[in-house]
Amino acid sequence: MHASSRLLLGVLLAVTVALSTSDPIPASPAARSDDQPSWLWPVHGDREVLEPFRAPAHAFGAGHRGIDLAAPPDGVVRAPADGIVAFRGVVVDRPLLTIEHAGGLVTTFEPLESTLQPGDAVAAGDEVGVVATGGHATVGALHLGVRLDGEYINPMLLFGGVPRAVLLPCCAPL
Repeated sequence: MHASSRLLLGVLLAVTVALSTSDPIPASPAARSDDQPSWLWPVHGDREVLEPFRAPAHAFGAGHRGIDLAAPPDGVVRAPADGIVAFRGVVVDRPLLTIEHAGGLVTTFEPLESTLQPGDAVAAGDEVGVVATGGHATVGALHLGVRLDGEYINPMLLFGGVPRAVLLPCCAPL
Protein backbone atom coordinates (compact mmCIF):
# COMPACT_ATOMS: atom_id res chain seq x y z
CA MET A 1 0.00 0.00 0.00
CA HIS A 2 1.39 3.42 -0.92
CA ALA A 3 2.30 5.92 1.81
CA SER A 4 -0.49 8.28 0.70
CA SER A 5 -3.00 5.42 0.88
CA ARG A 6 -1.88 4.50 4.38
CA LEU A 7 -2.12 8.14 5.45
CA LEU A 8 -5.66 8.52 4.05
CA LEU A 9 -6.75 5.22 5.57
CA GLY A 10 -5.28 6.32 8.91
CA VAL A 11 -7.18 9.59 8.72
CA LEU A 12 -10.40 7.75 7.83
CA LEU A 13 -9.93 5.39 10.77
CA ALA A 14 -9.23 8.29 13.15
CA VAL A 15 -12.33 10.13 11.97
CA THR A 16 -14.40 6.96 12.33
CA VAL A 17 -13.23 6.42 15.91
CA ALA A 18 -13.88 10.05 16.77
CA LEU A 19 -17.38 9.91 15.29
CA SER A 20 -18.37 6.49 16.56
CA THR A 21 -20.31 8.00 19.45
CA SER A 22 -22.03 10.67 17.34
CA ASP A 23 -25.48 10.51 15.79
CA PRO A 24 -25.97 8.53 12.56
CA ILE A 25 -25.40 10.36 9.30
CA PRO A 26 -28.53 12.17 8.12
CA ALA A 27 -30.25 10.94 4.96
CA SER A 28 -30.09 14.26 3.13
CA PRO A 29 -27.02 16.29 2.18
CA ALA A 30 -28.59 19.50 3.51
CA ALA A 31 -28.84 18.03 7.01
CA ARG A 32 -25.15 17.10 7.31
CA SER A 33 -22.84 18.97 9.63
CA ASP A 34 -19.13 19.53 9.05
CA ASP A 35 -18.09 17.15 11.82
CA GLN A 36 -19.60 14.07 10.17
CA PRO A 37 -18.27 11.92 7.32
CA SER A 38 -19.30 13.31 3.96
CA TRP A 39 -20.67 10.13 2.38
CA LEU A 40 -24.43 9.60 2.08
CA TRP A 41 -26.24 6.31 2.55
CA PRO A 42 -27.01 5.12 -1.04
CA VAL A 43 -30.42 3.53 -0.47
CA HIS A 44 -33.62 4.86 1.06
CA GLY A 45 -35.09 3.38 4.21
CA ASP A 46 -33.64 1.72 7.27
CA ARG A 47 -29.90 1.17 7.25
CA GLU A 48 -29.64 -2.57 7.25
CA VAL A 49 -26.42 -4.34 6.41
CA LEU A 50 -27.36 -7.88 5.40
CA GLU A 51 -23.78 -9.05 4.91
CA PRO A 52 -20.85 -7.16 6.48
CA PHE A 53 -17.38 -6.53 5.08
CA ARG A 54 -14.92 -9.37 5.77
CA ALA A 55 -11.35 -8.63 4.75
CA PRO A 56 -9.53 -11.57 3.19
CA ALA A 57 -6.42 -12.91 4.89
CA HIS A 58 -4.43 -12.29 1.68
CA ALA A 59 -4.99 -10.79 -1.78
CA PHE A 60 -6.68 -13.89 -3.22
CA GLY A 61 -8.24 -15.22 -0.01
CA ALA A 62 -11.89 -15.72 0.80
CA GLY A 63 -13.77 -12.76 2.19
CA HIS A 64 -16.55 -10.32 1.42
CA ARG A 65 -15.03 -7.24 -0.18
CA GLY A 66 -17.93 -4.91 0.48
CA ILE A 67 -21.28 -4.82 2.23
CA ASP A 68 -24.70 -6.04 1.13
CA LEU A 69 -27.43 -3.51 1.92
CA ALA A 70 -31.15 -4.17 2.23
CA ALA A 71 -32.66 -2.58 -0.88
CA PRO A 72 -35.91 -3.46 -2.63
CA PRO A 73 -35.80 -4.58 -6.28
CA ASP A 74 -36.09 -1.48 -8.50
CA GLY A 75 -35.24 0.69 -5.47
CA VAL A 76 -33.43 3.93 -6.27
CA VAL A 77 -29.69 4.04 -5.57
CA ARG A 78 -27.95 7.38 -5.01
CA ALA A 79 -24.32 8.44 -5.29
CA PRO A 80 -22.75 8.47 -1.83
CA ALA A 81 -20.30 11.22 -2.87
CA ASP A 82 -19.36 13.34 -5.87
CA GLY A 83 -17.59 11.44 -8.62
CA ILE A 84 -17.26 10.38 -12.23
CA VAL A 85 -18.77 7.18 -13.65
CA ALA A 86 -15.86 4.91 -14.59
CA PHE A 87 -17.75 1.81 -15.76
CA ARG A 88 -21.27 0.64 -16.46
CA GLY A 89 -21.92 -2.81 -17.83
CA VAL A 90 -22.53 -6.47 -17.15
CA VAL A 91 -19.79 -8.55 -15.55
CA VAL A 92 -20.47 -12.31 -15.70
CA ASP A 93 -24.15 -12.31 -14.73
CA ARG A 94 -24.73 -8.97 -13.02
CA PRO A 95 -25.10 -5.36 -14.08
CA LEU A 96 -22.87 -2.96 -12.19
CA LEU A 97 -21.78 0.64 -11.95
CA THR A 98 -18.42 1.96 -10.79
CA ILE A 99 -17.83 5.56 -9.70
CA GLU A 100 -14.42 7.17 -9.11
CA HIS A 101 -14.33 9.67 -6.24
CA ALA A 102 -11.72 12.10 -4.93
CA GLY A 103 -8.84 10.80 -2.84
CA GLY A 104 -8.36 7.52 -4.70
CA LEU A 105 -11.76 6.11 -3.64
CA VAL A 106 -13.81 3.99 -6.04
CA THR A 107 -17.30 2.56 -5.39
CA THR A 108 -18.95 -0.33 -7.19
CA PHE A 109 -22.65 -1.13 -6.94
CA GLU A 110 -24.09 -4.47 -8.02
CA PRO A 111 -26.55 -5.51 -9.24
CA LEU A 112 -27.51 -2.07 -10.51
CA GLU A 113 -29.26 -0.98 -13.71
CA SER A 114 -28.26 2.51 -14.82
CA THR A 115 -28.51 4.80 -17.84
CA LEU A 116 -25.32 6.66 -16.88
CA GLN A 117 -22.28 6.41 -19.13
CA PRO A 118 -18.56 6.38 -18.32
CA GLY A 119 -17.44 9.98 -17.97
CA ASP A 120 -20.77 11.22 -16.55
CA ALA A 121 -20.35 13.36 -13.44
CA VAL A 122 -22.51 12.63 -10.39
CA ALA A 123 -23.02 14.65 -7.24
CA ALA A 124 -23.65 13.22 -3.78
CA GLY A 125 -27.32 12.27 -3.60
CA ASP A 126 -27.87 12.01 -7.39
CA GLU A 127 -29.80 8.97 -8.59
CA VAL A 128 -27.34 6.60 -10.26
CA GLY A 129 -29.65 3.66 -10.98
CA VAL A 130 -32.02 1.09 -9.56
CA VAL A 131 -31.43 -2.22 -7.81
CA ALA A 132 -31.48 -5.14 -10.25
CA THR A 133 -30.92 -8.90 -9.82
CA GLY A 134 -27.94 -11.14 -10.43
CA GLY A 135 -24.62 -12.00 -8.87
CA HIS A 136 -24.05 -13.12 -5.32
CA ALA A 137 -26.44 -10.62 -3.71
CA THR A 138 -29.85 -12.05 -2.90
CA VAL A 139 -33.02 -10.44 -4.21
CA GLY A 140 -33.63 -7.40 -2.04
CA ALA A 141 -29.94 -6.63 -1.59
CA LEU A 142 -27.40 -4.27 -3.14
CA HIS A 143 -23.68 -4.96 -2.90
CA LEU A 144 -21.46 -1.92 -2.32
CA GLY A 145 -17.69 -2.31 -2.62
CA VAL A 146 -15.17 0.47 -1.96
CA ARG A 147 -11.51 0.54 -2.96
CA LEU A 148 -8.90 3.02 -1.77
CA ASP A 149 -6.01 3.20 -4.23
CA GLY A 150 -6.95 -0.27 -5.48
CA GLU A 151 -7.28 -1.91 -2.05
CA TYR A 152 -10.71 -2.92 -0.73
CA ILE A 153 -11.74 -1.20 2.48
CA ASN A 154 -14.77 -1.50 4.72
CA PRO A 155 -17.38 0.87 3.22
CA MET A 156 -18.78 1.53 6.69
CA LEU A 157 -15.64 3.61 7.41
CA LEU A 158 -17.07 6.24 5.08
CA PHE A 159 -20.55 6.23 6.64
CA GLY A 160 -19.43 6.38 10.26
CA GLY A 161 -20.76 2.90 10.97
CA VAL A 162 -17.76 1.07 12.42
CA PRO A 163 -18.18 0.78 16.19
CA ARG A 164 -15.39 1.97 18.45
CA ALA A 165 -13.25 -0.69 20.11
CA VAL A 166 -13.66 -0.92 23.86
CA LEU A 167 -10.85 -2.32 25.96
CA LEU A 168 -11.97 -4.42 28.90
CA PRO A 169 -9.89 -5.32 31.94
CA CYS A 170 -8.39 -8.76 31.66
CA CYS A 171 -7.06 -9.48 35.07
CA ALA A 172 -7.73 -8.88 38.75
CA PRO A 173 -5.34 -6.38 40.39
CA LEU A 174 -2.35 -7.98 42.11
